[in-house]
Amino acid sequence: MKKVWKISRNILLGLLTLILVFLAGSYINNQLKLKSEASKIEVYGEKLDIFDGQINVVRNGSGKGKQSIILFPGYGTASPYYDFLPLTTKLSKDFEVITVEPFGYGLSSQTKRKRSVDNIVEEMHEVIKKLDVDNYILSGHSITGLYGVNYLNRYPDEKVAAFIGVDTSVPTQKMESINMAPLNFLKKSGVMRLVIDANPSKSLGMKKDDPNVEQMKMITLKNMNNPNLDEELDLLQSNFKETKEMTLPSDLPTLLFVAVNDGRDDWLPEHQKQIKQVKNGKIIELDGEHYLHHTQSKAIAEDSVDFMKNLNK
Repeated sequence: MKKVWKISRNILLGLLTLILVFLAGSYINNQLKLKSEASKIEVYGEKLDIFDGQINVVRNGSGKGKQSIILFPGYGTASPYYDFLPLTTKLSKDFEVITVEPFGYGLSSQTKRKRSVDNIVEEMHEVIKKLDVDNYILSGHSITGLYGVNYLNRYPDEKVAAFIGVDTSVPTQKMESINMAPLNFLKKSGVMRLVIDANPSKSLGMKKDDPNVEQMKMITLKNMNNPNLDEELDLLQSNFKETKEMTLPSDLPTLLFVAVNDGRDDWLPEHQKQIKQVKNGKIIELDGEHYLHHTQSKAIAEDSVDFMKNLNK
């Protein structure tokens, strides 16, 4: 028995040693590559000085007489610019499209400001003030539904022409706590890099022939562990709680694109309840999952154009 125990112990110690060596290697590999990739990330957009940092914005389709759509990303989007590109390319034919990369996203800096809904919404307002646009369309994906409703309630005098949500969150939706410890371990240990490197396009939800896969990969890995995103996720439940009683302004035209394959039974009913808050509202159900702007950009652009044209008749 002593011999069996000794052999088993040696095997276990050997396996633990291999795991530790592997993790140490993946960590060092990730840190070295992060340093070498920093200079390879291509600069895009323009940076605005906002509070204690810089927020990157990208303008597409600027032209005389074009109405502006200001796009905000879903939570954790590594590069809102590249993420929205399939949609902004199509929208920019009819609108000036401005993609905003909040603190900790894309090429924006990080901030020491708490990632509370109050601070995030205040930063949205400061960005829009510096963009110097008038009578704009407020739009975005996922968590923008939460921050957008809060923004519209906090700044009722803003000249917002409409709200267009791409499978946006609803303040009243169910929010369960998320255990991020396993994922954080994979990210910080460098194992997530190995997963992404194995199949970048699939891991990033992009097409294999997309010319921006490599850039998106480098920005994703750069932003993956930043404290701003971690804190925003930690405060997500409290941010929903603070916004729960807020509704869309009744006189604000609203168009909501809702994914029919989102996977939540209450997803469509929650949006139907929300659209009843406005006098001029419309829901368009689209086949697809949460990232509709990746797969349904043509339909979103065309329906957005039609919706705004009908308002202006």
